[in-house]
Amino acid sequence: MSEQPLTEAVVLIVFNRPEPTARVFEAIRSARPCQLFVIADGPRLGRPADADLCRKVREIVTKVDWECELVLRFSDVNLGCRKSVTEGLNWVFTQVERAIILEDDCLPIASFFLFCSELLERYAEELMIGMISGDNFIENKWLVSESYYFSRFCHIWGWATWRRAWEKLDPTLGDWPDRRKTPWLKSISGQGPQLHYWQCILDDSHAGNRGLNTWDVAWQYANWKNGMLCILPSTNLVKNVGFSEDSTHTGPNDHRASMQAAELTFPLNHPNEIACYKAADDWSERRLYYGATPGQLIFWSLRLPIPIHRVLQIRRMFSRYF
Repeated sequence: MSEQPLTEAVVLIVFNRPEPTARVFEAIRSARPCQLFVIADGPRLGRPADADLCRKVREIVTKVDWECELVLRFSDVNLGCRKSVTEGLNWVFTQVERAIILEDDCLPIASFFLFCSELLERYAEELMIGMISGDNFIENKWLVSESYYFSRFCHIWGWATWRRAWEKLDPTLGDWPDRRKTPWLKSISGQGPQLHYWQCILDDSHAGNRGLNTWDVAWQYANWKNGMLCILPSTNLVKNVGFSEDSTHTGPNDHRASMQAAELTFPLNHPNEIACYKAADDWSERRLYYGATPGQLIFWSLRLPIPIHRVLQIRRMFSRYF
């Protein structure tokens, strides 16, 4: 248990997975936040098991046995990942200025809460910073001498943000068709297969394709559009424990399933300036997004006419090779 309760609000986003939810809830219990928001999506039509699984999840997250204000948003119907998270966080940020956010499969270690809490305060008024993440995917490939670095990518397996940043989100990506006609995206991603990859991702998200039923693309777009960077720790602080056949966006063979978490040393060693670590970003972009294998590079270079959500489904099936 922490010696002092966590003063920042924590948001837990859940659905129908009791086992990982219980593990994440135990980590939150250890941090003892003074305020806990729970966003729970409802059971899906045609999935008889969902009702019981959702009920079990809601029993877990309401067993608060420390001094805490528990605020619940339980949906009776299934909204889907995109709508449930977007509307849920809109609801949270009408009540608090900043929050630490976890989904039901994102298992944080103690340093994560301390890291987010300190940096939420330090960068509260810094408009160049859109969020703080607990994720580090560069796997010691790039030296980070400070406690964290700045990235153009929004990693959301355990993260934190402010109302001032979240208010910039447009879940429909309404102005993307006009921006697509300009060099704007090229100035962020560069030329080549990565440009086509992000064009396809943003096209599909704007079109509202069910196969890409996520909220994080719109969040990434909002950060890019408003010139905001993400803070990433020098060591990974969150382990994803949700890799399974029934996962929405990950599979059991995903190489990220083996990633471990390690505690940070405090006090934090802060960077001297706010600047994107481009070399690390370029490496992780190839590793995590459009890929660096010859086949993937050829695919994106040829701009094959396959909807991006189909491509991501194929990538998930063969993720052990990426």
